Amino acid sequence: MSLLALALAGAAGVAAPENVVLGRWQTESRHGVVEIERCGPSICGKLTGSDGLTANPNLTDQKNKDEKLRGRKLMGVTLLQGFKWDDGAWGGGTIYNAEDGGTYKATVTPVDANHLKLKGCIVWPLCKTQTWTRLR
Repeated sequence: MSLLALALAGAAGVAAPENVVLGRWQTESRHGVVEIERCGPSICGKLTGSDGLTANPNLTDQKNKDEKLRGRKLMGVTLLQGFKWDDGAWGGGTIYNAEDGGTYKATVTPVDANHLKLKGCIVWPLCKTQTWTRLR
């Protein structure tokens, strides 16, 4: 592959707007840290830290609606999954909220290189939106 082809391939990967969401993000609540990465054609996000997990990394998923999952550690739990890129946002996915044990329909929209809007809905219009900030 020529140097020009390599440069163009690298620039295309960086410039792709759907890739802006990849990385580590600080949530609005409990100073959660979520690592968003590619999962095939989709994205997924795992909990990698929070105020509570810093104090006790063995915290379990006690409020999960599925009793069988209440003993699992919260560290590493997949919070975001099942998204498809469409018209400037990742939609059609779900977000898991460990604070109430619920899973909600969600959309992840890049605002800029350092901010995401996450919208989770029980049913539309019963939605909550948060802004997540990129961690360096």
